[in-house]
Amino acid sequence: MRYKFYFRKSSFKKDLKNANLLLELIKENKPSNFLEIGVLEGATSRNICELLNIINNGNFKFTGVDLFGGEVEKNNEKEFTPISNKISNPLKWIYFKLILKVNPNSEKGVRFLLKKFQNSINLYKGYSKEILRKIDLENFDFVFLDGGHSYETVKEDLKILLAGLNKNSIIVCDDYNLLQYGVKKAVDEIKDNLFFKDLGRFAFLRINK
Repeated sequence: MRYKFYFRKSSFKKDLKNANLLLELIKENKPSNFLEIGVLEGATSRNICELLNIINNGNFKFTGVDLFGGEVEKNNEKEFTPISNKISNPLKWIYFKLILKVNPNSEKGVRFLLKKFQNSINLYKGYSKEILRKIDLENFDFVFLDGGHSYETVKEDLKILLAGLNKNSIIVCDDYNLLQYGVKKAVDEIKDNLFFKDLGRFAFLRINK
């Protein structure tokens, strides 16, 4: 299976190699209960769900957490917010605004893209530090962490995840190699207590507790 963009914005647009690496990691570890923090427009979510569906013969769960077009806290200047709600592509604008009549970055837009798997998905709108404290993390066996990229946000997300996930659960942190953000610093502070592998763009973590 190769990564597809489904006419959506994605941070993997210029990095198809790592997009497919993520899918290979999922295929190799065969999770059945997946958590994605930072859904964006849902292109990666759709790819993940397609693969989970194949791996598990349709019996899987996918949970996504995102602001879904909401505002990022103004006081967090180091947060990673590369995607705007503006649609610059004329054909894409016509498709989403005039035909679908939905913002692709909204929860409704993401649900539309994932409607094929509507019985297997749960989407939560809000800040990860709040949502993660409200949901049961014990059953997740794979987490793709690609939400806020500030050191404070990643550190807090990892703290909550490590306290709630079970042994052998996997966390893959995106943009580990982007030093202008806080992903690497937050991961490096806790990696010695976990199975860790530097995959360039990704930090691969497996819980040993």
